[in-house]
Amino acid sequence: MKRSKHLILLPGLLCDASLWRNQINAFRDVIDIIVGDLTRSETMEEMAQQILSEAPPTFALAGLSMGGYVAQEIMRRAPQRVERLAFLNTNARADSDEQRRIRAGLIDLAIIGKFKGVTPRLLPSLIHPSRMEDPAVAGVVLEMAERMGQEVFKRQQKAILGRKDGREDLRAISVPTLILSGRDDLLCPPKVQEEMAELIEKVKLVIIDHCGHLSPLEQPDEVLAELREWLGYC
Repeated sequence: MKRSKHLILLPGLLCDASLWRNQINAFRDVIDIIVGDLTRSETMEEMAQQILSEAPPTFALAGLSMGGYVAQEIMRRAPQRVERLAFLNTNARADSDEQRRIRAGLIDLAIIGKFKGVTPRLLPSLIHPSRMEDPAVAGVVLEMAERMGQEVFKRQQKAILGRKDGREDLRAISVPTLILSGRDDLLCPPKVQEEMAELIEKVKLVIIDHCGHLSPLEQPDEVLAELREWLGYC
């Protein structure tokens, strides 16, 4: 299979290009990299359509967490435009009732101005315990959340709340697909990525040790190696 000329990276909730900075630095001389802007819309459908409207005709696509939800919607809308697909630390299930309750409560807090994004109290749910004092990981997460702010948080959480269960849609994916999971991811544990892998034909499943929910930051070298192989640059 020929190499892709363009790579679209889709960040997670309250994340921006800094999530992918190690991979961007490594690939910038060999492939055109676009980091999707997922800050302007309140539904997965709108986010996907925005990415498609601004994207080249064909591209490789990688999404983490919320970015993975958007990638699933892109595959429902325009699978012929995606040459390769990577799901990192994401999930194809809709939220459970408990998850929806928690998410709605966070939106309410943001509306009244009492939610301040990712705080040190919330970091343990996002990154491995060993990286809690690492400014290259924990510090970057806090900085991204501060840049995104409350309004973006509200829009993104509303979009996540409105997503549908996409497990059956995964069966239609026919392009080479990488599914990458953190062994210690509390938000999207390996079992949900294993479930996704069982539904996709051309798939490679990778579970990275000592890694939480933000694998490109936490284990940049291992993630880079897997993406390099996935893109055909190994």
